[in-house]
This record gives sequence, C-alpha cells and structure tokens, in this order.
Amino acid sequence: MNNHGIIEWIRRRSNITAIIICAAGIGLNLLLNAIVTGLNLPLYLDTVGTVAVAVMGGYLPGVIVGFATNMIKTISDPAALYYGVLNVLIAFSATFLADRGWHKKIQGMAGMVLVFTFIGGGLGSLIPWFMEGLSFDSESLSGLIYEAGVTSLGAAHVLSSLIMDLPDKIITVLLAILIVRFVPAGFLRHFGFSMWMQDPAAEDIRKKRADVRSVSMRMKILIVLVLSLTTVGVVCTLISVRVYKKMTIREHTLMARGTAELAAGVIDGNKVNDFIADKGETEEYMETKRRLENVFRSSPEIAYLYVYKMEQDGFRVVFDFDTEDVPAEPVGSLIPYDETFEPYIPQLLKGEPVEPITTNDEYGYLLTAAAPVYDSEGICTCYAVADVDMEKLLADSRSFLTEIVSVFLGFFILLCTLTIFIADYHLIVPINSIVRGMDILVHDTDTQEKMDEDVKMFRKLGIHTGDELENLFQAASALTRHQAEQMRSIRRLSDSTAKMQDGLIITMADLVESRDSDTGAHVQKTAAYVKIIVEGLKKKGYYLQKITPKFMSDVVRSAPLHDIGKINIPDEVLNKPGKLTDEEYEIMKTHTTAGKRIMENAISTVEGDNYLKEARNMAAYHHERWDGKGYPEGIHGEVIPLSARIMAVADVFDALTSPRVYKPAFTLEKSLAILEEGSGTQFDPKCVEVFLDALPEVKVILHKYNRNS
Repeated sequence: MNNHGIIEWIRRRSNITAIIICAAGIGLNLLLNAIVTGLNLPLYLDTVGTVAVAVMGGYLPGVIVGFATNMIKTISDPAALYYGVLNVLIAFSATFLADRGWHKKIQGMAGMVLVFTFIGGGLGSLIPWFMEGLSFDSESLSGLIYEAGVTSLGAAHVLSSLIMDLPDKIITVLLAILIVRFVPAGFLRHFGFSMWMQDPAAEDIRKKRADVRSVSMRMKILIVLVLSLTTVGVVCTLISVRVYKKMTIREHTLMARGTAELAAGVIDGNKVNDFIADKGETEEYMETKRRLENVFRSSPEIAYLYVYKMEQDGFRVVFDFDTEDVPAEPVGSLIPYDETFEPYIPQLLKGEPVEPITTNDEYGYLLTAAAPVYDSEGICTCYAVADVDMEKLLADSRSFLTEIVSVFLGFFILLCTLTIFIADYHLIVPINSIVRGMDILVHDTDTQEKMDEDVKMFRKLGIHTGDELENLFQAASALTRHQAEQMRSIRRLSDSTAKMQDGLIITMADLVESRDSDTGAHVQKTAAYVKIIVEGLKKKGYYLQKITPKFMSDVVRSAPLHDIGKINIPDEVLNKPGKLTDEEYEIMKTHTTAGKRIMENAISTVEGDNYLKEARNMAAYHHERWDGKGYPEGIHGEVIPLSARIMAVADVFDALTSPRVYKPAFTLEKSLAILEEGSGTQFDPKCVEVFLDALPEVKVILHKYNRNS
C-alpha cells in the first residue's frame, strides 16, 4: 500500500487512529517517566507524549493524554492526581501555541519551553506549598536561594522549582518536536478525533467560520459551561471543605477527649496532693509521669498534655511535659486562669465534667478537652487536659481544598474541551458550513455552471448529526437545487428575451439602413468599433465607475440604433448624391432629436432600468463634440454621455473609411490622422487613444466589411 492508500485508510478511520495516538502518547509519558525515575535523574519527562499528541491531534487528544497519564500514575503515586491539572494545562497550551506555528521556529520552541516551565515549575510549586506548607532546608536549592538574599521563603520555593523544571521542559519540547517532525505531514491532519461525515472536497467550507456580530455560539456555549461548572464546583468545594472541617473537628475532639480520659485513668486521685507537696520527686510520681508521657507521645495530633488541680487563683501544675515551643511548668506552680476559661471556672472548681473548648492565646489556636481525676471518695482532685493544635487542622483543611481544586481543574478543562469538541462537530461546524455554503451560493451567481458546481459542493457537505440540524441541511440542499433550477429557467428566459430584443434592434436598424443608399454594413461596423473602444477603456482603467459589465453590454447591444432617427429624414435629403444645402443639413441634423424621441417612447413602454437608455444617449448625442461645437445641444467634455462619445469615434471612423455618394473612402492612414487631429477637440482623447492602440483589431473589422480598402 503506497502513502496515498495509507493516508486514505487513516482518513476513513480517523477516530480509531486518534485513539491509537492517544494510547501511544500515554505510553510514552509513562515509559519516559519510569526511565528517569529508575535512573534517579532530576527529571519527569511525563509530558513528552502530551505535547507531541497535542501538536499533532489538537486540544481533545492532548488533554486526554495529559489527564489519563496522571490518572494511571495515581495507581502507584496518589499525589499524581493533584498534578493532573498541570499536564492538562500543558496540553491545552501546546495546542494553542502549535496552531500559531510556534513549534516550527526556534524562538517559538523557546517560548513553548518558557510557557511549560511556568506551568510545571511555577504553578506546580504552589500545590505542595498550599497542601503541606513550607519548611526551611539549608541544603535544598530553595534554602540556598533563600540564604542568598531572597527575602521570602515562598519566592525562593517558586524560583527553585522553576530552575529545576527548566531542563525537563527543554528536553520535553525537543523530544516532542522531533516526534512531530518524524511523522509525515500528510498524516498529521488525521490524528485528531473527528465526528464530521462529509466528502473531503467540502473540507475547506467547514474550516471557514461564519462572521458573527458580537459573541460566537462557541463562546456562548463555553461561557455557559464555565459558569455552570464553576458554580457547581465552588458550591461542592465549599460544602466539602465545610463537611471535612466539621468531621475533622469532631474526630479531633473525640481524640482529645479520649486522650484526656486515658491520661486521667493513669493518675491515682488519692496521690495528687502528695505529688504537689513532694514537687514530683518521688518514684511513684516519676512512674506516673512516664506512663502519661507514653500517652502523650502516642498521638502526633496532641500538641500538649498536662494535669492541673483547679484552685480559686488558677491552675496548680501536677504534671506537664516539654514541647518544642513551650517548656514544662514546674510541679506545684500556679498558672492564673486565662479569660477564656472564666465561664468554665465554677464547673472546674466543682470538679464537674466540661465540654471541649477552643482557645486562641499565646500558646496558639487550640482545641482543649479535660477529663476529671477522682479520688477513692469520688471527689475530683484534678483534671487531665489534652490540647489539639487547631493550626494543623487549618493546614489540613487548606491541603484538602488544594487537592479538590487541583482535581476539579483537571476535570474542568477536560470537560470543557470535550464539550466544545462535541458542540463543534454537532452544532457549530455544521451551522458554519451551512452558512458558508449558502453564502457562496448567494454570491456565485455569475454563471449557471458555477452555480451548479456550488450546489454539488453544498450537497457534499454531507451533514449527519441525526437531529434537527440534519433536517435543516436536507431542506437547505433541496432549496439550493430548486434555486439553481429556477435560475436556469430564468437565464433561459432572459437569453430568449435578449435574443428577441437583439433581433428587434437589428430589424429596426435594417429598416433605417435600407433607406440609406450610402451606409452599407454601417451598423455592424460601428457596433464592432464600439466594442473595441469600450473594452479598451476598461482594460486601461479609464472611467472605471461608469464602465460596468452591464454598461459594456448595453452599449454594444444598442449601438445599431444610433441612427434610428434617420427614419424620419426624407429620402431626397437622406440619399442626396451631392452636398446638402444649409436647410437640408438642418433637416439631417434632426435625426439626433428624432432618435432621442423614438428611444424615449420605447423606454416609456418598458419598466425598470434597461439597455435602451444607452441607445437613447447614442442616438441623441453621437454628433456632439468634445469642445462643445457639436449638435443638437452643444454640450461638451464629460457632460456628453460616455456611450455617445464612444459612438462618435466609431461613427466618424466608419464614415471616413467607407465610400459615400459624395466622396470616395479615405485610406486607413488618413482616417487615423483625422481622428488624431480631432482628439481633444471633436473626440474624447481617451476614446481615440484606446481605438488607436487596438489598430490590429480595427484592421480585422475594416477588411472584413471593406474588401477594397
């Protein structure tokens, strides 16, 4: 199978091909990541396949590869789930930049490296920061940057992450571009998912999007989707965080209460006063303290554990333990009541159980649970108190929120890409294709052949959405076929009408010519010369606003009627063999006004704009002169209708080169000399110029009708 056959096979199975490419991209990501991990290299290389597939296949394949890669990595590394959004963002930006040709230029590839580094190193550094917080390590890169003078530990953390991620993204871009360059260009356009069922000949139609006045349908769908997903995501996130926080507080409350009760069970209530009196120096005190310390150290969630005897002036220390932040209070020392405890002092002095309370003082933000210690007579001698650090609880909430947002953003981008993809192929692209096809049909009406081709093109769009849009396309297809057939009928009728009109013109001109013994083939020759002049003016760009295709057609078709007024001239004047007297000449001059009147009468019987208006202009004014010395009105320059100025040159040239009863035919050279002499005085100089430039064509007409010239 040759390359063409392979490409055709791929085209017909484009979705299968896209799935294979996605699987290959995911496999490449996992393989390269496993290799660098096994070699303990400071690289990830888990986005090489993502970038390559995004460049070759577009948004949806790239996003699928990026998201699926991290989903699979979650099996062995649960934290990979939170970084899925980064892989998806890299896929999205890779497609965006590739569509603008960045991957084809060195500076563009450098730009891609910087963008990917910002996403992977910059945004990626925020996830562990918000989840776990920052800790200073003098031997780490962030610690070295911090000690080098960066004032913020957070800034040092982000900067170090960018520096460490840069080599990974350089290698990623180089490998991805190498893969893309290795794939033949003819295969690339078949690597994306496709739900468009049409003939390739119509592919250019769907690629052109319809112009919109303000906001495109794609953008409206995206806005609705983003608002909907964001609203649902924010609400669900807030509820989840609130429930998580509530459940965590409940869990820690139970833990604090259980720890306090466990500690209370270790202490002999009958010995509390002896422990205080002996200052904790007895063997029994030390044994009890060791057992309490085991309880304290058994749970990392417990920030402080102590045993206090409640007195009127404050807490009397029985047991206390050193922590990293706070040293232990000496046995027997008195700690005044904090104002936070004032509402609970009566209960504490009575030895009654109290509910856990939350305090925020110099010791920190704490959840405190107290369990009474009773002696053998059932009297509360002290309280075992356990504190849970609420700051850690808040940090856990922030970490939970970061996890939710990271995972949500990954799904969010994937859903947006998938929704826009489906909307494109089931709504936007079909609508744009119908609109573009209809627009072509509306404007390409010059020839029936072109219209028939456009109708075939429109039908080849082959929209198969299986819904109302497909019905709309079928109706539009039927409409275009009917329109083409109607235009065919109209053109046939128009052609028949034009032929009938042309026949009437020739008949009318023949009636005049048959009365004039001197004007053999005059109307045919002047019409041919008129065509030469008007086409020459068009070619040279003269009078462009006036010389339209319709004007050119009207002038050539109505040229034979320029002498229609001679039908009113008496035979003795029209066919006089000698020179006309002044009175006879005045009668002859009336053929212009008579021709104008005849044409206006004809025009009045036909509604709308028609070619007879130029016939009237030529009949009335073809004897006017450029310098204003002509007749019947003595108008001059461009005031004279252009059609009449064209006819003036054609009419005089034919009169000069044709024999008359009162003169022989002039030579071609002399006739042309007379035209040149009259340029700018008798004739429009531009009309003379283009006539002389077309001398070879003029000679063909002249020799055709004047065999003896």
